[in-house]
Amino acid sequence: MTGPVTGAKLAQAARGLTGVPFRLHGRDPQRGLDCIGVLEAACRACGINVRLHVRYTLHARSLPPLAGIARLLGLTETQGRAEPGDVLLVRPGPCQHHLVIAAGADRFVHAHAGLRRVVEGPLPATWPTARHWRLPSSRI
Repeated sequence: MTGPVTGAKLAQAARGLTGVPFRLHGRDPQRGLDCIGVLEAACRACGINVRLHVRYTLHARSLPPLAGIARLLGLTETQGRAEPGDVLLVRPGPCQHHLVIAAGADRFVHAHAGLRRVVEGPLPATWPTARHWRLPSSRI
């Protein structure tokens, strides 16, 4: 993609990964992606050349140290309704954390371990948002 990185471009890049196989710690769309891999691949498609953590745990009582990823990508913490390209840290269950990228009104792209692929759709109402980040207007 060319031009400045916008939330819409990040959402479009994430949508382009729909159907890619799920792979724990995956960072290559040809071999498979996990939730952080989806974020990395979408960023790379937008021209943000970044390498995100390969080893991590999203199963913990406390929030994982993802502020470093947000800072590395130039994301700022925000609140309110998700806009295309926003990155959310959600809690699918007790002691579980998961990254998703907003694709549109109530639609999100994420690596679904149960379905074994990257999907787009609404999130279950039982997945509360723990953190919400957005590209700053200076990147738009």
